[in-house]
Amino acid sequence: MKHLALASLVACMLVAGLQAQDPPPPSVDALHRAFDTVLDIYVRDGLVYYQALKQERPRFDRYVASLAGATLPESADRNQKLAFWLNAYNAFVLQTVIDNYPIQRRSTSFPAGSIRQIPGAFERRTFRAAGRTVTLDQIEKDIIVPLGDARAVLALGRGALGGGRLKSEACSAERIEAQLNAATQEVVDRREMVFVDRQNGILSVNPMFSWREAAFIEGFADKAAPVFASRSPLERSVLAIIAPLVVRSEAEFLEENRFKMEFHEFDWRLNDLTNRR
Repeated sequence: MKHLALASLVACMLVAGLQAQDPPPPSVDALHRAFDTVLDIYVRDGLVYYQALKQERPRFDRYVASLAGATLPESADRNQKLAFWLNAYNAFVLQTVIDNYPIQRRSTSFPAGSIRQIPGAFERRTFRAAGRTVTLDQIEKDIIVPLGDARAVLALGRGALGGGRLKSEACSAERIEAQLNAATQEVVDRREMVFVDRQNGILSVNPMFSWREAAFIEGFADKAAPVFASRSPLERSVLAIIAPLVVRSEAEFLEENRFKMEFHEFDWRLNDLTNRR
């Protein structure tokens, strides 16, 4: 019995030692490794354990504080800037939610518990990052969109079921291309983003595309198949993104070009995993 207990103790010590020495993924920029750990622990399939994060937030708070004094060197390329600002945006959304969690209902215009129940969550509440004072809307419109890759709009976790699905990993300069490709692929995998309604002849699309119409037109309008040439620039942009990704039967439906494109209502329900069944 003593030998068994000793063996168990040694095994536990070995496991603990391995865990303590297990380094973060090398592709994650040093600044964002703490955030990578937070996401790995508290995010599952785009949903967040907000209650648990609120109760155990010191590591997260230190990361958010570190963003204020962070610097992006003059030599920083687009990938480094995208990774930094996508992480900052997603972290500030999490901070906004847990600072107000559980979120009280103030308006009947949005679902109970929605981030939109927090006054000025996107347009007035300010944060510090890279020496700048910014709102969430300013990060998206004035910093991320001008970097010239509209796919980044699809990677923003807006604290809502209708937005980009938050990942269990931080964005990194090394992997940003693959991460943006994954966010784009998910557009056709989630009904909240795109729904091909063949029976009624409708292509129902997330309004995020229309919110950032100019960015999507600039990046994708000229990439649509010739069959869609008569459609509006925004419609061509959406089709350039989704047509190569949908299943064959849906692709054939789109190629007939007889459908009506509609932008459905955005789902502002909180992407909360707490007490979810």
